[in-house]
Amino acid sequence: MTAQTAVQPARTSAVAKQREAENVFDRFQQAYDSIAKRAFEIFDNNGRWFGNDLSDWLQAESEIFHPVHLEIADTDEALTVRAEVPGFTAKELDIHVEGNRLTIAGKHESMEESTKGKTIYSERCAKEILRSVELPSDVDGTRVNATLKDGVLNLELPKAPHAKSVKIEPKAAT
Repeated sequence: MTAQTAVQPARTSAVAKQREAENVFDRFQQAYDSIAKRAFEIFDNNGRWFGNDLSDWLQAESEIFHPVHLEIADTDEALTVRAEVPGFTAKELDIHVEGNRLTIAGKHESMEESTKGKTIYSERCAKEILRSVELPSDVDGTRVNATLKDGVLNLELPKAPHAKSVKIEPKAAT
């Protein structure tokens, strides 16, 4: 299945940009809360022994989120990011680029249900990803191109034009 989507932010007001930032912040806060809750459950189930905080946290994180493996290439003109997002469609992914920060988020839910006589069997599976990385340079968000094919998200991130360096010659004051 081939899906293509272009990530080009529309010209929005400061209020809309603030809402987007709040939405991303809210997602990170919800993710943190989910991991913290699961880490405490692991701690509690292991007899409340102290000293395993990090391993409990990492186990909780791996149970809640599927890892997004990234490959970032840098050229003079652009950055190229290749992210593995198997099972996600273009509509389920939320990609934000601001300055030198790239955030990839996604949520995929599937439900399977079968009926046999009076017995109903149903199963739900939810996959969620959230990855935010600092890029080595600022990106021009108006020219970003994203394509999704066979579970691989390819992002072309043109670098933002930097201010030209100008040599200043001081003049002697009279």
